[in-house]
Amino acid sequence: MLGKDYERQDCAVARSLEVIGERWTLLIVRDALHGVRRFNDFQAHLDIPKAVLSDRLNGLVENGILERTPDPDHGGRHLYELTAAGRDLWPVIHALLVWGGQHRDQNSRVFRHAVCETLLDDARACPTCQLTPPLQEIVSEPRPGRGRARNDPVARALDGPHRMLEPIGSA
Repeated sequence: MLGKDYERQDCAVARSLEVIGERWTLLIVRDALHGVRRFNDFQAHLDIPKAVLSDRLNGLVENGILERTPDPDHGGRHLYELTAAGRDLWPVIHALLVWGGQHRDQNSRVFRHAVCETLLDDARACPTCQLTPPLQEIVSEPRPGRGRARNDPVARALDGPHRMLEPIGSA
């Protein structure tokens, strides 16, 4: 079995991969950026085994990417929200979306500046306002012409425009 660290690598990329480099981890962060907060919603939207999801969520909490709080609507359950360090992963996720769109498959979503409704460019900047809007001012929406591939609560919530970080999923 492969280890989870790169102790002989003196590099910030290696240190970062120790936290976010496991399979599923960046998809969990992507969903959290869209406002997914509940274990069941992550599990349903990602089709990830429950044990793997539990392990990845625990690791993200331990490493300060997510914060776990009691779910006031469901006793014994938790909500997961991105910390400032987790929100700082937005440029990484966006860069992967851009790279994937150029070299793999067109992204199913586009991103707009909520203030002026202009599409963001590949550098996350708003050409109209000449700034890079904060995550809270970004709206994610389905790319025109792309159909929905999934029918879980998260996918249904993302059928239309949705402000980043705004909570979504099942109640």
